Amino acid sequence: MIKDYSSFGPAYRNFKVKEGVFVPEPVAEFSGDNPFTRMAPIRGKKRDITFDDSWTYLDKSLKFKIIHALTYFVAWTIAFPLNRIRFGLKIEGRDKIRRNRKLIAGGVMTVCNHVHRWDMICVLQAMRFRKAWIPMYSEPFKGKDGGIMKAVGGIAIPDSYSGLRKFDQALDELRSRGQWIHIFPESCSWKFYAPLRPFKLGTFNMACKYALPIIPMMITFRPRTGWRKLFGNGEPLVTIHVGDPIIPDTGASRKEEAVRLREVAHKSMLDMAGIVSNPWPSGLD
Repeated sequence: MIKDYSSFGPAYRNFKVKEGVFVPEPVAEFSGDNPFTRMAPIRGKKRDITFDDSWTYLDKSLKFKIIHALTYFVAWTIAFPLNRIRFGLKIEGRDKIRRNRKLIAGGVMTVCNHVHRWDMICVLQAMRFRKAWIPMYSEPFKGKDGGIMKAVGGIAIPDSYSGLRKFDQALDELRSRGQWIHIFPESCSWKFYAPLRPFKLGTFNMACKYALPIIPMMITFRPRTGWRKLFGNGEPLVTIHVGDPIIPDTGASRKEEAVRLREVAHKSMLDMAGIVSNPWPSGLD
């Protein structure tokens, strides 16, 4: 039996999933017209920051290296177990990372839907204690969360041409070092939103530019059961699915190949989530 969730609002129009797939009720009024509407407010007082060529996109200072290492230590030792307890995290398909370790040894890009405050923690757990660098929308760096975003490996996406040059230089260096890069191609977070929104093409242009294999990941939800009903404010439990790597064709036109990669990644994530009819296409450009 296929269920239709159009009654949840215009952002769920024609949304259908396979039998047994859990879809949480909306926690906000999601936009049915603009999938890139930013729902999460910037926390705290905003600082006056311009992301130009004076901003440090890739901090190489000893202070940052220590903070970065401590942040991951806390994530691995505290946040990972807490995520298992609080949100019942399950990881499906992680063996695909092990089976393809030679393919991704020189660097990889992971992509995931952006639907949970702890979704980056989920990605890191699926990656088996690896670190990742994360290009992010720059505005939240101005708020209360800016420090932790940078500490975990966040790189602000600049809003000026001079900043873009420095940003590209940072990514060039990360690629030369074989680092892992993670991007949320939906660009902004919609909490517990089950459909898959369109992807920004820039993510896949980057994968083509750097010839990076792409590992798609998809977060889905489960009802809160058993002893976990005692806490969590009724929020759903979480599963993250790991897909097969998608390999860029370096001989193809970058523009056409980026579109193909986006389509394949989007379709792979829909399949992992058990979505048979989705409100949004893979892209809107």
